[in-house]
Amino acid sequence: MTMLSRTTVGIAAVCGTLFMGYCIYFDKKRRSAPDFKKKLREKRRKQGARAAAGGSALPDLRSQEEVQTFFLQEVQLGEELLAQGNMEDGVEHLCNAVAVCHQPQQLLQVLQQTVPPQVFQLLLQRLPLAGQRLAASAAAKESASITEDDVE
Repeated sequence: MTMLSRTTVGIAAVCGTLFMGYCIYFDKKRRSAPDFKKKLREKRRKQGARAAAGGSALPDLRSQEEVQTFFLQEVQLGEELLAQGNMEDGVEHLCNAVAVCHQPQQLLQVLQQTVPPQVFQLLLQRLPLAGQRLAASAAAKESASITEDDVE
């Protein structure tokens, strides 16, 4: 029995060492890529812009792909939070989804049929605030892009 446990420990140690070597090798390869610093700066700049816009991660409304991804994430997260019993946060995410939706009336009809009435009423109450937050985010991103264009 001790032989089996020594063998198992030895195999686990070798596998762990190989995995760490694999991680170190590919991290070094990633960092030595010619555009690594450029991508890192761009990622940090985007995160900084989001933090400056009130900490929300609202998408760039000019990018259809970002809006669609954001919409799907918000609906999914809202539904999950509602299923867990977290009505406040769930409604907040659903409001974000309705605010960026291209057909909000149809989405509201679906939500009215699928969520409890008290949740739907809370959603309707918070919807104007979500719309204002989206408009403010869009205005902030527009002014930031104008400023960046002026600098170049």
